[in-house]
Amino acid sequence: MSTHPEPLPPERRNVPRRGTQPARGAMFTLFRVVAEHVRGFHAAVGALLVAALAIIVICVGFFAMLADEVMEGGTKKVDEAVLLWINHRATPPLTGLALDFTSLGSGVVVWLVVIVASVFLWSSRHRWSVGLLWVSILGSGLINTVMKMLFHRTRPHLFPWRTPYAGLSSFPSGHSMTAMVCYATLAYLVARLAPTAFLRRFTIGVAALLILLIGLSRMYLGVHYPTDVAAGFAMGLAWASFCALGLEALRYFRHRNPEVAVQEKDLDATATGGPQAAD
Repeated sequence: MSTHPEPLPPERRNVPRRGTQPARGAMFTLFRVVAEHVRGFHAAVGALLVAALAIIVICVGFFAMLADEVMEGGTKKVDEAVLLWINHRATPPLTGLALDFTSLGSGVVVWLVVIVASVFLWSSRHRWSVGLLWVSILGSGLINTVMKMLFHRTRPHLFPWRTPYAGLSSFPSGHSMTAMVCYATLAYLVARLAPTAFLRRFTIGVAALLILLIGLSRMYLGVHYPTDVAAGFAMGLAWASFCALGLEALRYFRHRNPEVAVQEKDLDATATGGPQAAD
């Protein structure tokens, strides 16, 4: 019998990854660095989340710089000019569409979407995906509430609002941040399980268009400045990316934990061409 210790299982998937996007390349480079220096499933995932948190801190620092410029009035002229330009082109049909799209970013609709998606994901044994969805949405609400309390920017009053109610604080836009987190996370989860590249791109494209229209509707209705919407998008994308990185870490290191490997057999759907059949 050989006395040599058994080699550690490979960190990379046997099936080549599709896509060569710079962001994914950088992500997997980070995964490989962690894999070389950290042993154990929880330790590896934790190390990646710490690294991701550092990136989030940098993003928040940039957000704070933008917020400081907003609070000092440096963006006021541009913000007001854009809103007035939109208002001059308002029509009853556009107002109806704006109200429809803005409702898709409201709390009631978002939670209905999350619950329905959670039931589907849970029944198809994507339990880590359900966790990702709930953490991303709950975290988004908490972050946005804290940000609004910190900056407490008054909403625009350049023309009468076209929606019956909006909260007191304007910066960052809660609808925009929630839409980014909810629909970007859902698009990520759906695209990860899509059997073809076309369906993945289509899913991401539809989500991006929906997020953009929700943000535009907030400006059209007169309840947010453009910088409110941009800040909401930025914070939402940063938080959604952080949460998604956690699931990618589970996927990359799942062979280190048999329980995770069994529970999420089809985490590699994008590499195999489609989800594996459930046992």
